[in-house]
Amino acid sequence: MKVFFASVVLTALAVPAADGPRLKDLMPPGLLIGAALSGAQVDGRDAAAQAVVVRHFDTISPENLLKWTSTEPEPGRFTFEAADRYVAFGQANGMAVIGHNLVWHQQTPRWAFEGKDGRPLDRETALARLRAHITAVAGRYKGRIHGWDVVNEAFENDGSWRQTPWFKAIGPDYIAQAFTFAHEADPQAELYYNDFDLYLPAKRKAVLALVGDLRAKGVRIDAVGEQGHWSLQAPKAAEIEAILDDIAGAGVKAMITELDVDVLPRTPEMEHADAARKAEWLKTTNLYPAGLPDAQQEQLARRYAEVFGLLLKHRSQLTRVTFWGVTDAQSWLNGFPIPGRTNYPLLWDRQARGKPALQAVIDVLKAAPAR
Repeated sequence: MKVFFASVVLTALAVPAADGPRLKDLMPPGLLIGAALSGAQVDGRDAAAQAVVVRHFDTISPENLLKWTSTEPEPGRFTFEAADRYVAFGQANGMAVIGHNLVWHQQTPRWAFEGKDGRPLDRETALARLRAHITAVAGRYKGRIHGWDVVNEAFENDGSWRQTPWFKAIGPDYIAQAFTFAHEADPQAELYYNDFDLYLPAKRKAVLALVGDLRAKGVRIDAVGEQGHWSLQAPKAAEIEAILDDIAGAGVKAMITELDVDVLPRTPEMEHADAARKAEWLKTTNLYPAGLPDAQQEQLARRYAEVFGLLLKHRSQLTRVTFWGVTDAQSWLNGFPIPGRTNYPLLWDRQARGKPALQAVIDVLKAAPAR
């Protein structure tokens, strides 16, 4: 690790050339690298970011294009045009196309959680809706989607079940049912469970206990995704290693599915604060509205060097690393947890120019043992 850091100190402020090495060519065999795409990047309206994607990545995820609100906004009315373009873009460029996601409690239309005649959603209705949606969406892309994030964020950070409408209506077996429906719709696609903050022992233990139980019952689960929405300081290296080791110990592969590094202050209280409090936080925590200073660029580069050093160390346990976005302009962290902040969490800046963090990752990958 110190060797990697030393190289970053020397090169941190040198922005990599556009014709430099491609990340996908530097990755170890069997370890994919990708990014989550917006509709503008798929369609070419964000041509600069699209060029980055084609050059550097061999797998893609849809930021929002395959979520329930996008694909089935009304009961039985499917809107696949944008998703079709996303899948076609990945296939045309020889990429492993990921589906994200089939079952989540957010970005799901209200009607999906409404019971019959104004009554609470019952188990039979909920299961029928899950089956119909998964069958239609996963079935449409049978043979074209490499793998699906089937269930997203089913646990709280203390390891307890998240009390989602799916859980309340169906019970904990909604996860087994969702994976079963997905496998029936596309028997060849890989199937994943996806969540954040798996560096927390209680949450990781609960997720992996469920995965082990379902696999023992014959339910297909190929990998567990740690989203990787991390900061400059947390989680620590040992905590990241614990994620990867424990997932491997559960008999499945690990993936880093939504990687970015938040450079701004953030606390749990920010997400649910009222508008007035958020306005105050905006004033005090939007630290770099005019651009990220050199010192912080170097700090970000060091963090990415550390992360990729750890991922290479555990390469045999991993199948994929995906950034949640392509450029800083696209990042969801510009609006979370405080809308209106200017964040810098990715490897390319707002003009799709490689940042020192990109050079740091390149240096780490080039310094790795022969692939």
